[in-house]
Amino acid sequence: MIKKILPVVLLLVSFSAFAQHKNFKFAFLSDTHIGSPNGSAEEDLRRTISDINAMKDIDFVVITGDITELGSNKELALAKQIFDSLQIKYYIIPGNHDTGWSESGGQQFGNVFGHDKFSFEHKGIRFMGCASGPYVRMSDGHIPRSHLNWLDKELKKVRKDQPLIFFNHYPMDDGMDNWYEITGRLKQHNTWAVLCGHGHSNKSMNFEDITGVMGRSNLRAKDSLGGYNIVQVEKDSVFFFIKRPGIEGLKKWNSFSTSTKKYDGNKKFTRPDYSMNATYAGLVKSSWTYSSTANIISSPCEAAGLVIAGNQDGHIFALDAVNGKPQWQYHSKGAIFSSPAADGKLVVVGSADGNLYCLVVKNGKLAWKYNMNAAVMGSPLINGDTVFIGGSGGSYEAIHLSSGKNIWKFDSLQGPVMSKPLLYEGKLIFGAWDRNLYAINSSTGKLLWKWNNGSSVRHFSPAACIPVAADGIVYIVAPDRFITALNVESGKAQWRSKDGGLRESIGIATDGKTIFGKSMQDTVVLYNASAEPQIAAKKINAGFGYEHAPSMLKEENNLLYFGTKNGVVYCLDLTTQQKKWTYKIDHSMVNTITLLPNNRLLAATMDGKLVMLQR
Repeated sequence: MIKKILPVVLLLVSFSAFAQHKNFKFAFLSDTHIGSPNGSAEEDLRRTISDINAMKDIDFVVITGDITELGSNKELALAKQIFDSLQIKYYIIPGNHDTGWSESGGQQFGNVFGHDKFSFEHKGIRFMGCASGPYVRMSDGHIPRSHLNWLDKELKKVRKDQPLIFFNHYPMDDGMDNWYEITGRLKQHNTWAVLCGHGHSNKSMNFEDITGVMGRSNLRAKDSLGGYNIVQVEKDSVFFFIKRPGIEGLKKWNSFSTSTKKYDGNKKFTRPDYSMNATYAGLVKSSWTYSSTANIISSPCEAAGLVIAGNQDGHIFALDAVNGKPQWQYHSKGAIFSSPAADGKLVVVGSADGNLYCLVVKNGKLAWKYNMNAAVMGSPLINGDTVFIGGSGGSYEAIHLSSGKNIWKFDSLQGPVMSKPLLYEGKLIFGAWDRNLYAINSSTGKLLWKWNNGSSVRHFSPAACIPVAADGIVYIVAPDRFITALNVESGKAQWRSKDGGLRESIGIATDGKTIFGKSMQDTVVLYNASAEPQIAAKKINAGFGYEHAPSMLKEENNLLYFGTKNGVVYCLDLTTQQKKWTYKIDHSMVNTITLLPNNRLLAATMDGKLVMLQR
């Protein structure tokens, strides 16, 4: 009899443990941005940590992302050194600044801090948090597919009616393309609140009826001191107080009830859908769709009847180009952000594990691999028996495709390469996250020239753009919102224009006469390709809304194709300057699309969808 009653007694004790949770406090920090030029961010964080260490009633610390400014290995090491001076346990997750420009593709964050997500129980309450990207490309926030799979497993550990507090860098709104996948999961539980950062201010929010709390940045900004939040958990309420380092006293600014949350499963909220596809059903359709196990943050290629792609779990895989069925898979030891390139028999692709891989197209067997001593997130370009590739170790290299042997090495880069080069008139032209655009001799690797816009801000580097060229002029766009035309021989700027407000997406007409770009609001902008100063020749309102994904534009037969951050592929008729069709393949960023023979279009999305469209 005792044996039958005991489990019930233990269960009641377990429930009462979190129903009658004891009072406690924790510190809530966000947006520390270590890596400031003048050291103020580091000073602000050290002051905060000293302040926390001086208090004896703080149980732990949570930091919700944007730990560093650019996610560099150096910045991460410094941040870890500072945070390790805390005398109590801390839990930390990355933000977009830690993954978007990271020389390791965000992998170094987990290497340094031991994880990029957390789940733990404290005094009967479950605390959980995970990364939200985006990785390597500018886009909306996005919880990686692998993290959602992890979250599903962790949520199974949450007991019925156990209080849950979830942490994320981004707010759970449409600034994150898959916010609904989080809120939908959390509303199955007694989720008290979602705490986030990103907005650099203290703010009460609401995420589909879930209490939301945005925490301020630790930075001082225009003030003399930074600051952070103290969260006080009591029986009936959770209170938020502003704390400024070295100053006595707390200022309460927010609270929420600890009553058990029961969310209405029948209540409807706005969700993205695929209804637009019915409008153009006669003009475009999907031949097949494949869903990968992890994010795809690169453009697949086609070779020998196969579609070849890579994902964030490190898998390089091939699908049948006709039906999308898997054919082979090869596993690297790092995330794939590099777009594969193939010559029909061999395919090459970089990995964040530091290697360039060459695989046999027909079966995925390793032909050779080449160690570049740092993450390889740049995309290779094949020209005959030569592969051109840049990585995060300061080098751009030429390698024999047939043997994997080095031909030359240019090793003067000061930042990672994350894009594909342009080969034009014997010059290899590419950008890096060190502010510069480079032109090197494709035969020798000798530097011919380098150019930058004069700004000291690395975020303005022309690193995500794939340059285009015609008639001796190279064209680029960058986050400074300029289009720049450079003389290919000298590297000198012929003209620069901010008319149109382009960011990182560019394309060129097949006849070389027109340059295309996406603005950040609804508009495709056309410029005449010319050495003479230009303003926008045409502006076409395509109606795609706010847009910042660095997906390039492709023209064929006077039709312009591109993808957006919201998972939509656009086709514009340049003759009528109207949309010919749109097709929504996902709700997350579309990488640069690939136009294929027989009116096919290949596209992959950040969430791991790979789609073949028939146009």
